[in-house]
Parts: sequence; structure tokens; C-alpha cells
Amino acid sequence: METIYLDHNATTPTRPEVVEAITRCHAQGHANPASPHRPGQQARRILEDAREQIAEILGVCLAPPLRDRLIFTSGGTEANNLAILGISLANSGPPGQIIFSAGEHQSVIEPAEHLLEQGWRLDTLGLTPQGIVRVEQLSPLLEEKGTVPLHATRLVSVLLGSHETGVLQPIKELAGVCDRAGVPLHTDAVAVAGKLPVNFRGLGVAAMTVAAHKFGGPLGIGALVVRDDVSLGPRLFGGHQQAGIRPGTESVALAVGMATALELWHKEQEGYARRLESLRDRFERRLRAGLPEIAVHGDGAQRLPQTSSVGFPGLDGQTLLMVLDLAGVACSVGSACSSGSTELSPTLRAMDLPKGLAASSLRFSVGATNTEKEIDEAVRRVIRACTESREETLRRAANALPEGERD
Repeated sequence: METIYLDHNATTPTRPEVVEAITRCHAQGHANPASPHRPGQQARRILEDAREQIAEILGVCLAPPLRDRLIFTSGGTEANNLAILGISLANSGPPGQIIFSAGEHQSVIEPAEHLLEQGWRLDTLGLTPQGIVRVEQLSPLLEEKGTVPLHATRLVSVLLGSHETGVLQPIKELAGVCDRAGVPLHTDAVAVAGKLPVNFRGLGVAAMTVAAHKFGGPLGIGALVVRDDVSLGPRLFGGHQQAGIRPGTESVALAVGMATALELWHKEQEGYARRLESLRDRFERRLRAGLPEIAVHGDGAQRLPQTSSVGFPGLDGQTLLMVLDLAGVACSVGSACSSGSTELSPTLRAMDLPKGLAASSLRFSVGATNTEKEIDEAVRRVIRACTESREETLRRAANALPEGERD
């Protein structure tokens, strides 16, 4: 049975044009872009052209007088770590406070928890039942601890769009609150970039994370964008590349691949978003027709066009995931980086969903390679898997009864 891939939020296939661009780049045998000789400087020009191309599409101003920074990393996880630790620890002083939303990726939460072990204070912004960050909770937290030297607020981090539910967050509004308090705001835009237009300067944030393999680019490269007036310290040492903030030899080929993928999306963005949304809506509509009891999380909010988080009442999400894998449907229980965890999703818990509903939930995410025929077949397989799983649950429950009580 051919597998229908509905896990594009974990990674989406590299576009053929990107593979070709990377292959050409490798075939040219570029020298190290940090080398001062002519071959090295030729490689440097190609690298910087890719950086500028990415920056222009993302609304980043690299040229004076603004001089924002677009720092290449190995992906979204490294970029988030660099943002949380690099901004928070950029200036010496006592432990401070970090505020993030309850729906953040683990690559934001875990570096913040690392600081917690060193005496820092962490505060969390809750989510509404639709999965939207509770903006009204931010100002009181800033006022409560922002004036106390021991825990002065160093950073707020809220993702631009949920990798799990697809719910888009009011980042501009949050940025305004942070700006008035003089606190930098970082946003994880990994799930959004290459799906919807993203303008770094327009958002008003201090820093932003993106990753190439989420929009048809290569694995192994991402970027942290940092506003010109924001202090950022390194987390790696041993080189002068990228102003010493992220040392290590940059991959010219991966940077070219990332720029190529983003440029391809940019040229077709309106039609691309409409197509993804059409596939997502078709999936949810037909799934509801066959399983009226399902719950689509964040359904009442603005969402990313490719993401659908669905609860299947009465079923166990982990078990259903394995059943669907055997049935040839690839999906997930949430973030790929947290897929091995048996704990309930922090995002769904923060939305105040019943425990059983949260535990029954799976994430389906469509991409450019999916077709309507695939969506229809995936729905058929999901409905069949749910029906059979419920029947098996009833059989087991019946077999557990004393013999005289069985039907």
C-alpha cells in the first residue's frame, strides 16, 4: 500500500529545482567562503547573494542605515536556541525573566528551562480555547517583574503560527506591548515562512526564526534574523564567521538551496496558499462527514493553510497513529521533535481541552505534493481505522466482563 504523506509540518520534500541548484553549486567546487583568496571570495559573493535574496523576501533590511542580521544556522532548533540564550545572556547581570507562550516548540522551551536551572524566572502566556495567545496576560507580567533588577525581563518569545494547530498569533499586537516596555520579542516563524507572507520589519519583532526544510528547501540550514539594535551573544566559539555570532564554515550550496526554495514560493505564493487551504478544508469537511464527532482544534481562529489538528473522541492518539501508519497514512501526534513523548501536548492542554480529547488528537499537514485524490483516499483510510479501532475497543471491553454479563 502506497503511503499518503500528511506530515509536511515535520518536513516537506525538497523541490526538484532546489536539488538542481544545490547540485550545480557542488559541481562548481566552491572554496571556503571565509578564505581571502579569489576562489574564496567568489564563494563569499554567492553566499551573500543568497543571504540578500532570502532577506529581501522576508522583509529584512541588511543595508545601512538599519543593518539587520540574517544569521545562517543548521536549522530552526539551533536558531531558536541562539535567540533564547544569545539575547538573554548578551548583557552581563543577574538572572532575569523570560516570558513565552504555552504553545512554543521545545527548542524554545528547553533553553529557557536551562536558564531556569541557573536562577532565572520563567513565565508562560496562556492560550484561549481557540489556541490564541492571551495577549492581556503580557503587560501584567512585564509590570510585575520588569522593574525588579533581580528578574528584569530579558526576552519574550511567541511563535508566529502554531506548528501543531496552525493557529496564527497576534504578533504585531504583542510586539507593540513589548516595544513600549523596552523588551525584545522573538518569534518562531518556522511553520509560517514559505506558507504565508512574512515581513520581519512589518511584524515589529526583535528576532525571528525560519527553517528551509519546511518550505521545500534542504535539510540542515535555517536562519535567525535579528534587528540591528538588538544585542546577541554567541553560543558557539572557534571562528569569526558571521561576525563571530555563529562561527563555522557556511555551506554555500545549502544557502543557495534555501534561497532558491524561498524564491520559488515567493513567485507562486497566492496560488500555493489557496491550494493548500483547499486541500486542508477538503480533508476536514470529508472527515467530519464520516466522523461527525471529531473536533478540529483552533477551527474558530485564523490558521495556517496546511495544518489540521484533529481530536478523535474515545480513541488514543498514539495508538491511532500506529494504526494509520499501517494503513498507509503518515501523520503525527504533534511536533516531530516531541513525537517520542507520551505526555499530552502542552499546546492542547493550554487550550483547556478535556484530557481525553487532547490524548486522542493527531496532526495532519498537507503540502505541495498532495492531490485531491490522495486527500480523499486518506480520509477513507482514517475513517476505516477509527471505526475498526472503536470496534476493537468494544470487543476488548466485552471480553473483560464476567462471562454471564456478555451479550
